[in-house]
Amino acid sequence: MSPTDAAERVLVVARDLVPGRGAWHGLRFDGLAAFLETVTRHGRYEPRDDMERDPGNKQIIPYLVLRDDGRYFLMRRTRAGGDVRLFDRWSIGVGGHLNPGDDGLFGGMRREWREELDAGFEPEFTPIALLNDDTTDVGAVHLGVVFVADALGRPVAVRETDKLSGAFVPPDEVAAGIDHLETWSRIVFEALESSPVAGGPSSR
Repeated sequence: MSPTDAAERVLVVARDLVPGRGAWHGLRFDGLAAFLETVTRHGRYEPRDDMERDPGNKQIIPYLVLRDDGRYFLMRRTRAGGDVRLFDRWSIGVGGHLNPGDDGLFGGMRREWREELDAGFEPEFTPIALLNDDTTDVGAVHLGVVFVADALGRPVAVRETDKLSGAFVPPDEVAAGIDHLETWSRIVFEALESSPVAGGPSSR
């Protein structure tokens, strides 16, 4: 569905129900389970066009980081896409808005997996943190639920090869292109590489 489709309805939660009312930046590991229950109980579907201008609500975005033996599945956007702001941007996150019919957060994560990636398997999706960045207008109306999964040596490719390239790369290659990473990807990558809670090197 097109992001500009005014008829699209997306899953949102009132900012008042977000831990700390979203007055924090980066990843938050505490309170995750309780918030996922809040999403189940109090999440609702509202017109996306309205929610893009309403910081009183947070659009919930599953955001999957796929790894394989310490490497990250890194996607690079080409210049074939329609949004020039995304040209040559890099991402380690697979995700998107949740719509009615997705069967909640985990159902939407599974749909995004099938739509975005070409793989002959479905991994175990493990939520590890909430992701918030109110420093931009876009970030102010979105809240990420960060998932991690392991490919366990199985092949994975991107589906939209005209718009993206994707491959598993070591952390130092991601770090070398840190200035190319989209904001959420940079926040998550730096946290994963530095925090034992997030499964970074010090926990392996």
